[in-house]
Amino acid sequence: MVYVLNSLLGRLVGCRLYSVQFVMDYVQMWFDSEASSATPSLTCDALPHVILGGRRFAPAEPGWAEALRTLIGQNVIATQERTGIGLKLDFARGAVQLHPTEAELYGPEIAMLSGFGDRSLMVWRPGEEAFEDL
Repeated sequence: MVYVLNSLLGRLVGCRLYSVQFVMDYVQMWFDSEASSATPSLTCDALPHVILGGRRFAPAEPGWAEALRTLIGQNVIATQERTGIGLKLDFARGAVQLHPTEAELYGPEIAMLSGFGDRSLMVWRPGEEAFEDL
């Protein structure tokens, strides 16, 4: 089966970001929805950038974690998945974008999206799908 870009990530549109967990060297973002009992999670092995108030926060910058926490409680209004952008989740007051540089890659995987009721999941790796340019 051929993966269609944004097909799984796009299922987060309308979901609320209800939790962000900082775990050693990765971040997990948890989502819920009134339309489903599923609680999908996006595990970011490469840390995402956060766009908030017109400012872009890189993971190593002061204020990055607070900018990410600010998005808790907001619904995903749009998603993008493509080469050159990577993964992007848009919220009413900001965005999260995952498109690491080679220096920001720490392992064989960039991210994983799972936790849907039908057990669908996707793992993104450098050189594949939306990350062909890495």
